[in-house]
Amino acid sequence: MSLRRADGAPGAGADRGRTGRAPGRRGRPPLTGPQRFLLGGSFLITLGSFAVLPYMSVLLHQRLGLGLGTVGFVLAVASLIQFAGGVVAGPVTGRIGLRRAMLLALGLRTAGFAAFVPGLTSPVLAVGALLLVSAGAALYLPANKAYLVEGASEAQRPRLLSASGSAFNAGMALGPPAAAPLVMGSPGVLFSCVTVLFALVGAGHALLPAGAADRPAEGSSAAPAAGRAPEAGAPRPGPSPFVVTVLSVYAFMFFQHYLALYAVPRTSAAFYGAVLTGYAALLVVAQPLLAERVAALSYPAALRWGFGAMAAGMAAIGAGGHAGIAVGGALLCLGEIVLFLKNDLEALARSSAAPASVFGRQRLAAGIGAFASGVLGGQLYGAAESAGSARAFWAAVCLQCLLLPVFLLRRRPARDPAGSRAGAG
Repeated sequence: MSLRRADGAPGAGADRGRTGRAPGRRGRPPLTGPQRFLLGGSFLITLGSFAVLPYMSVLLHQRLGLGLGTVGFVLAVASLIQFAGGVVAGPVTGRIGLRRAMLLALGLRTAGFAAFVPGLTSPVLAVGALLLVSAGAALYLPANKAYLVEGASEAQRPRLLSASGSAFNAGMALGPPAAAPLVMGSPGVLFSCVTVLFALVGAGHALLPAGAADRPAEGSSAAPAAGRAPEAGAPRPGPSPFVVTVLSVYAFMFFQHYLALYAVPRTSAAFYGAVLTGYAALLVVAQPLLAERVAALSYPAALRWGFGAMAAGMAAIGAGGHAGIAVGGALLCLGEIVLFLKNDLEALARSSAAPASVFGRQRLAAGIGAFASGVLGGQLYGAAESAGSARAFWAAVCLQCLLLPVFLLRRRPARDPAGSRAGAG
């Protein structure tokens, strides 16, 4: 039984999604049991991961004695695997199915966290464990999202993807403070607890019903989600979602990477922590509330609103002070909600490929954007500080955010309805 067939006959999910638009919110079908489990599991998985991963540089450097250059290289390779490795999700899930792909991914991550326990005294084991965890993450997220939206109509996807994003972000927000008491004093206990958590979540995934993609022998019913084929035939305005995702993450990561360098000396570490906590809470609450409004926007309008909010946020941060940084964070949160959700929805709508392949390409795009932002951002921030004005950094990023939608919307609209060729560019 597939994820959608729990609600009715094969293919009924898409038809019900279309006919359910007129009644509005009251006509929305309730979440199924597997969907609820996946959302809860997403929270627990991210909670466990972020109880450990943010502290990895400290553990590798201070506990295992690796040099900072080596630590940086290890973390860069791990990040590359985690993001770029998402492109293998499509072929893997096409061969073994979504549920088995999630189980394989969770098995890799469970083994990785378990290997950290003896790895606390062995740099080789610790690095190998980190790479296992990263490989599992590369495979899990595309398969998770694909299973979640399997059979869903275009009208249902915003609700599902926004709820998934909120679950992941809630875990990201709570993981680091939950692990803080153990990470340096008793890391073995911490890794053991995370290993048990992942093993239990993996056991729960084994009880999920098989989705359509888990039965390739059934032929075309395991192809793209129901309801996409008619939509994929018409040209859609706007640039490639892959390119937009690269540039969205590129712009956003200036905020993610360099806010601490700017905010802590001008306010305090406690205030910076409060901004991050507030940001995460706003993201968790606002994303599901805004999901349907974001989905209703045309792609060009979403680019203008999203990059416009980011530009305003960068300008507010550059203005400095507690109020400017707090307001800037809220505006960046709005920009993230609009751009990241709309990019995923647009990539799904344009592609005739399996959802896992679509989400894998989106992960690759995010990795490229984050890498470019990290490389250029360090040079840009260093140049601004050398010139005696860190605010110039935020002004330069603000200008980029204003120009990006102009550049993107002057490009010829993507006309490849399959999305795989346009998405790969």
